[in-house]
Amino acid sequence: MITQEKIDRINALAKKSKTTGLTPAEAEEQQILRKEYIEAYRASLRSALENTTVVRPDGTKEKLSDMKKKIN
Repeated sequence: MITQEKIDRINALAKKSKTTGLTPAEAEEQQILRKEYIEAYRASLRSALENTTVVRPDGTKEKLSDMKKKIN
């Protein structure tokens, strides 16, 4: 999970890179934080999709994750 503190640091590094530039250590930190943020975002999206239910016009309900199993 990514904390608000880490998001604030990502934003601070992005702002600094646009104005004065980053040191090599800061650039590496920025890449690590961005990767962590993207992984957390993907996990959150995956969880939301796995818990999504599709309601068909005939009223039947099917979990999105079950539909994926049928396709594969």
